[in-house]
Amino acid sequence: MKKTLVLIFVGVLIGAFMGFMGGTSGASSIVIGVDTPPRTMNPHGSDADANLQVMANIFEGLLQRKAPDGRLVPALAERYEHPDLVTWKLYLRKGVKFHNGNPFTAQDVKFSFERLSNPDVSEFVNTGKSIASIEVIDDYTVVIKTKTPTPWFANNLHQLYMMDKESTEARDPGEVETKPIGTGPYKMVEWIKGSYVKFTANEDYWEGAPPIKNVELRPITESSTRFAALASGQVDMVSGVPVELYEKVVKDKNLEVVKIPARRSIFLPFGNKPGTPMADIRVRKAMYMAINEDEIIEKIMRGHASPAAQIPDPPTIGYNPALERLPYSLETAKKLMKEAGYEKGFEVTLTGPNDRYIMDEQIAEAVAKYLAKIGIKVKLDVKPKSIFFPEVSQGKLEFYLIGWFDGTFDMGRSYLKLIHTRDMEKGFGEFNGANFSDPEIDALLESTAGMVDQEKRKKVLQDLNKMAMVDKIAVIPLHYQVDLYAVQKGKGIKFTPRPDRWIVYKEISK
Repeated sequence: MKKTLVLIFVGVLIGAFMGFMGGTSGASSIVIGVDTPPRTMNPHGSDADANLQVMANIFEGLLQRKAPDGRLVPALAERYEHPDLVTWKLYLRKGVKFHNGNPFTAQDVKFSFERLSNPDVSEFVNTGKSIASIEVIDDYTVVIKTKTPTPWFANNLHQLYMMDKESTEARDPGEVETKPIGTGPYKMVEWIKGSYVKFTANEDYWEGAPPIKNVELRPITESSTRFAALASGQVDMVSGVPVELYEKVVKDKNLEVVKIPARRSIFLPFGNKPGTPMADIRVRKAMYMAINEDEIIEKIMRGHASPAAQIPDPPTIGYNPALERLPYSLETAKKLMKEAGYEKGFEVTLTGPNDRYIMDEQIAEAVAKYLAKIGIKVKLDVKPKSIFFPEVSQGKLEFYLIGWFDGTFDMGRSYLKLIHTRDMEKGFGEFNGANFSDPEIDALLESTAGMVDQEKRKKVLQDLNKMAMVDKIAVIPLHYQVDLYAVQKGKGIKFTPRPDRWIVYKEISK
């Protein structure tokens, strides 16, 4: 196999979990409370983290990422070759069966990748449209060609899930969305939308039957209710412990909190349309330096975050360890505003979600107060994520708060989506919601796609990162979140947190 991305991350083993509530009991069953419910059981129907992590237990990609470091390893493909810039030849694992008993073959791979480009069933349309051809060589060999060089193609294969061609085509679309059939370590038993999902172990799983036999997933979106469910023993573990309840959880002698640095960064993109205040880099720099990020971390995040000087996190290709945040300085910020001709400030709308990131609305409110100190009158427009994200995708915004981590661990892919000039035909700038545009960034970013030498590409991406974060100030980076889990103490089951925040049940054991 060609060289794949190897990441180093700190894993933490946790003692946890009670018996299965309302079902079988004992260490082979667990109940997990999560902060966000799955939207669909169609593995291509949502690219949200909350959905992808549930799908990872039922379905599989051609490759997979292993805890604790997120390294890329074989899954439904045992190996692959990359003979030229646009060609990927994959050798599939033999003997794998779907939950309905159908054998997994290259025809399923072809069907699954072709399905990605259908907007009626897929939120991975750009990925699907990036593929030029899929050729089945035999039952266990497939060749995929992309339209343009895509260095991160293999790095994305863990979250492009394979479906059974025969049963998917034979069933009603509504049934496909509610009754999943995958090759994964767990079969879905029952899904009561908004209440729970029940899973049972796939005893015929190709890696061997997972140790935990029954899993119940309970979405509990309200933070105090989620804590109460844990404290009362209704659930054995929760993800997304709210920072405002951290001390309360810590003080409960029956509970244990586990913290792990998150890959997700929180940042503020803005537009730079000619003739607008933010077209002037002095204004963008003033806005950056007017925000007291240390105070945000201390008072809003309660210490559960770390300052960010860039969007990508350390495991990501292109992360630049030399970058530092611009210092907080109201004096310098006011001076820059005066030099740019905006001593009296201007008005701007700051948009953001109020139900997606840790303390997202409170962060937006703090940013508005900081910017008021240099004369910028901020109109806050916070709203549910279901309304916010379509506005980002449509490029309707002026200045906004968003979070990001790239599942491919590749900054090139991230920046093509986040800061490249919007070009929907080419799939560029999909999440460039304020229409930032810089031809130098675009040209350098596009130049990395055809680089075969990964070390050279890494260096160019690091240089690009400096250009975007320091020389051009395409966004204002704020901080990296911290993932917080809480578990029942002393139940003897081990769980290893992952850098992608997914909870993969086969990785939970006695």
